[in-house]
Amino acid sequence: MPTNIEIKARVENFAALLPVVAAMADSEPDHIDQDDTFFTCPNGRLKLRVLREGHGVLIFYRRADKLGPTPSFYIHSETSDPDGLRSVLALAYGDAGRVRKHRLVFHIGQAQVHLDQVDGLGEFLELEVAVGDTFTPDTAAAEAHRLIAAFGIEDESLVKGAYVDLLETAHTSPIR
Repeated sequence: MPTNIEIKARVENFAALLPVVAAMADSEPDHIDQDDTFFTCPNGRLKLRVLREGHGVLIFYRRADKLGPTPSFYIHSETSDPDGLRSVLALAYGDAGRVRKHRLVFHIGQAQVHLDQVDGLGEFLELEVAVGDTFTPDTAAAEAHRLIAAFGIEDESLVKGAYVDLLETAHTSPIR
């Protein structure tokens, strides 16, 4: 399966981070609206990502829920009927949550930098460095650390898990 090294962090000042990432990027960002439905999956995560009407991607991935650079093994398959597939998967496996976000995708060398505005959660940076011909897992992790430092992301801002987990925690935490 393809592998990325990933880091996710909460962003305190999205407006200040945007020009820093843009200055390092290889090109202008892609703007993408994503609607992810997660399904119950005992040996990883299974989500259906709808990118636009009539186009979705079913993604299975396995990643430990920990802070810092983490390997993520994934595989995906595209569909032209995401609504129908969502219905089938929800009946078969159970709906585990839904995440809607607007994502800016920047490319910096072998890395993809996602600046995400997640409904109900706020703003995040998600970094993916591809492991493969150019980077071993160790060099990909080193590149992830280098970029996080260049962006000024502090360790206290790092988060673990998926957005769906953070949404579940946000909805079950007592109001203060």
